[in-house]
Amino acid sequence: MSQKFKDAFQKLAQNIPKGGGEPGRGAGAAKAASRAAGSLIVAGGLGYGAYNSIFTVEGGHRAVIFNRLLGMKPHVYNEGLNFNIPWFERPIVYDIRTRPVNLQTLTGSKDLQMVTIGVRVLHKPDPNNLVWIYRHLGMNYDERILPSVMNECAKAVVARYNANELLTKREEVSASISAELSQRCGVFHVLLEDVAITHLAFSPEYAKAVEAKQVAQQDAERAKYVVLGAIQEKKTIITKARGEAESAELIGTAVKRNPGFMKLRRIDAAKEIADIVSTSGNKVYLNADSLLLNLLGDADEKFAKSVTGEKRGWFSWWSK
Repeated sequence: MSQKFKDAFQKLAQNIPKGGGEPGRGAGAAKAASRAAGSLIVAGGLGYGAYNSIFTVEGGHRAVIFNRLLGMKPHVYNEGLNFNIPWFERPIVYDIRTRPVNLQTLTGSKDLQMVTIGVRVLHKPDPNNLVWIYRHLGMNYDERILPSVMNECAKAVVARYNANELLTKREEVSASISAELSQRCGVFHVLLEDVAITHLAFSPEYAKAVEAKQVAQQDAERAKYVVLGAIQEKKTIITKARGEAESAELIGTAVKRNPGFMKLRRIDAAKEIADIVSTSGNKVYLNADSLLLNLLGDADEKFAKSVTGEKRGWFSWWSK
């Protein structure tokens, strides 16, 4: 188009008289100048029309056209090269690729605990309803509807759960928020790709209460184990005492029935003492009777006679 303007100016300069000519020749020059100016205007109009009669829609975009006479045209233009009427029509291009929106809000749970929740939403406009979106919401449709809708849906869903359920049923809470948002945004022809909870925090007072509860539960469990240990120790002591009593009873019965039982026990004790004395490096100067090592002597008979003599002496003294 610049070359056409250049050629037109060159023709105009050639037809303009350089001075001192005839009157008829001057009138011809004026006509040539007017023709050149008309050609220039026509060329400019054609260039403007050719330049503005086409528009390109990039990948991941769609376009709608506003007509100055008819308003919004119902057709949605796809990617590639498209045509429109210059000046009468104006293309509006929408980005239909998925975009994220983050929202963080403070709300209350079912048990009246204050919760700070953050929600991230992946959204895009419905390509088949871009005319409706432009007519009612404009280009910044996401800024008009998503913050308020996300805030309302998040508060409505969180109010259905207790504070502990928000932690233990996080997937269920996220699915509920997604269902609520999809239903509300569907009215505005906005499609949601994904809804996720990115942040969940409770008030400092609730955090302290939870920590105190956990400490109390741990103390209770510790006390429970202490009580169980004391019960087991008591059972052990009782069992041990019963065993010792039964053992003493059995030994007494065995001694009564068989006097040689004590001699057998004495022999066992003598074996243990002999092993200890034989392996020790110290010298022992004690009586064999004191160490229970006199197994071949008459120690038992002497002991029995001494016991019998003491009893007789006591009876004789009592009779006097």
